[in-house]
Amino acid sequence: MLPIPIDERGRFAGYASVFGRLDEAGDLVMPGAFARSLARRGANKLRMLFQHDPKEPVGTWDVAREDGYGLWVEGRLVAGVPRADALRRLIEKRAIDGLSIGFRTERATREARNGQRRLWQIDLWEISIVTFPMLADARIAAGGAKAPSLSGTAATDRSLKAAISLLKQ
Repeated sequence: MLPIPIDERGRFAGYASVFGRLDEAGDLVMPGAFARSLARRGANKLRMLFQHDPKEPVGTWDVAREDGYGLWVEGRLVAGVPRADALRRLIEKRAIDGLSIGFRTERATREARNGQRRLWQIDLWEISIVTFPMLADARIAAGGAKAPSLSGTAATDRSLKAAISLLKQ
């Protein structure tokens, strides 16, 4: 069985977005789409919400960075907040593991042949813990709050899959 994806202090990590993967709304986030927003705002000004509800802040983001696979995030739930305490238990039991981004589109193109939208630049406002993410691969990582190694087979496989997915578009 995979390690518990959250530690005793409520810290967890995962991919909030994956490059070149079609989501349920027909969007593809392209590599570099978060760069300007992250440079301007940084992880500490992104909000961690539950189900994109601005009345449900549940934690803070410590790390938000693009790698060759997508948007890697590391955050922590705030102890003593009832919803955050419940989420910690739910994540620990693997009952919820979805992540989802809240953003404003700054630059996008639409494919005439299939209607898919490519997001080239977005203004990232928040990242939510969700029950059903729009992007199936946007999940809390099984290994917990440990950054993925950017060397080795797993990272290479992720980068190759992302590149192949982009080429198929």
